[in-house]
Amino acid sequence: MMAHEEIAHRFDFHPASTDEKRGEHGSIREACKALALKLDDALPNGREKATALTKLEEAMFWSNAAIARAK
Repeated sequence: MMAHEEIAHRFDFHPASTDEKRGEHGSIREACKALALKLDDALPNGREKATALTKLEEAMFWSNAAIARAK
């Protein structure tokens, strides 16, 4: 069983509390966007490309969650 504090930590909203964290979020988003544009140009349309872009989007979300959730 997971501790209630852990569940709360995972599901609560974690706003960027410092300028440094806001900058890190932006940096991650920009890096992922640049790669997404590269992949969009380089890869043929199809399931594989769509999956690659989806997984990159997931990586961006999880990266920003790691920044936001850091204690």
